[in-house]
Amino acid sequence: MGWAELVVGCCSFFLGWLDLTITSQIPLYSRGASAAGGKCTVDDRVTRVAWLNRSTILYAGNDKWSIDNRVVILSNTKTQYSIKIHNVDIYDEGPYTCSVQTDNHPKTSRVHLIVQVPPQIVNISSDITVNEGSSVTLMCLAFGRPEPTVTWRHLSGKVHPPGQTFVSEDEYLEITGITREQSGEYECSAVNDVAVPDVRKVKVTVNYPPYISNAKNTGASVGQKGILQCEASAVPVAEFQWFKEDTRLANGLEGVRIESKGRLSTLTFFNVSEKDYGNYTCVAMNKLGNTNASIILYGPGAVHDGGNPPPPPPPPPPPPPPPPPPPRGNAASRVAAGLCLWATLLARLLLEF
Repeated sequence: MGWAELVVGCCSFFLGWLDLTITSQIPLYSRGASAAGGKCTVDDRVTRVAWLNRSTILYAGNDKWSIDNRVVILSNTKTQYSIKIHNVDIYDEGPYTCSVQTDNHPKTSRVHLIVQVPPQIVNISSDITVNEGSSVTLMCLAFGRPEPTVTWRHLSGKVHPPGQTFVSEDEYLEITGITREQSGEYECSAVNDVAVPDVRKVKVTVNYPPYISNAKNTGASVGQKGILQCEASAVPVAEFQWFKEDTRLANGLEGVRIESKGRLSTLTFFNVSEKDYGNYTCVAMNKLGNTNASIILYGPGAVHDGGNPPPPPPPPPPPPPPPPPPPRGNAASRVAAGLCLWATLLARLLLEF
């Protein structure tokens, strides 16, 4: 038995080129939606010839028995008997038999047609938006012959080390507790080596509450322009509000301008005055939550090194230690000498009287 294979969208192929005395065990492959043909080599001893698909007669001699108009006869000579099938599909797969009748006995030669189909993704998940921490399942169903291998890759995240973007080798990709780093495009690829892979993409958007990534104190002199900046990351993009103490600031009032674009919001003072100095609060919010940061606008000398107060002066040196007390022995000698002097003076006074 010989073999043939057809692959969709490729070329014409003839079933066999088989001599009746040779039986081939090598599969012959062909691509569907092209054409397949069968050639049977005969000799002048043959009296009858026919081509069969399984038990169905396609042609007997020049007579067509098949009602399928895709099947046609190519040649019927003393040495060759050939048929051709146009636009092969997977239903044409199976055994084909060339049967001949000689003077002595019938002979057959068979070829098995295997139809290959390029990979095709027939169903894939739509783009999806989820909240951080949710579980996500992506689906990618593919068809082909042989059955294609389906793989998923994450194209635009920081989940994998550089160059290591493999995620899953399955039709279903499950992500438990998805994080913001796992957002981006996921690519599904179906491969079976018949033709180029079929590739489709799904975009996964992960919502998360704002967090302020940049908010620095700023210095400005009186009469100059001062700008406070507040940067926040969030999906959906955060909305911003500015406060001084408990009062919300309005754009254009009291010589200030508030501009918010994307993840950055700025509070601009066009002509800084003494009353503008102080503590301001930037609030970033979206539907999942809010956060805030305190930012100080200060004057010259008020702060140092990007908003940090100057270091305190060093403490004064400790006072010198007191002088050591006089030795105990010297004090006793002075007391004894004093008593002796008083005794001498008292004795002289008594003698005079």
